[in-house]
Amino acid sequence: MVSRRIFIVCLVFFLCGCTSNDQQSIINHHADALLTKTNELQFRFQLNDKVLLEEESYMIKVNIHHKELALALGADEIFYGNENGQAVEVIEPEGKKDLFIYMEPIPLQRDLHVFDIENMIENQAVSIEIINNEQSVAKGYLTHFSSQL
Repeated sequence: MVSRRIFIVCLVFFLCGCTSNDQQSIINHHADALLTKTNELQFRFQLNDKVLLEEESYMIKVNIHHKELALALGADEIFYGNENGQAVEVIEPEGKKDLFIYMEPIPLQRDLHVFDIENMIENQAVSIEIINNEQSVAKGYLTHFSSQL
């Protein structure tokens, strides 16, 4: 009975440790997609600075999980930060240690209604992954949507 309790306590600590690292890597309340005035979709998120090391190079992989959104963007995977990838802007706010990542907007090749895009984003249609040397450093979903229209 005592060993069973110890096992359960260890399991709870292990699970809490796993989930807290993911939540701290990509800060969910700042993970969003923005539909611009020019009908482009921009992905933005806030990243805990402890995830990245300055001397390392990183790439961001955006996965589009919704077929209709992937067709509108022209791809189901988009890479940022590598030689052939899109541009990434990193903004370091003063007094804070977390980094804001703004990726180059991608024009929609097919028209989608704003409410449809919002519904897709809020239902985890887009995930982001920070990659270093072919290994995933952080993962998360974009869960918020905003529009300039």
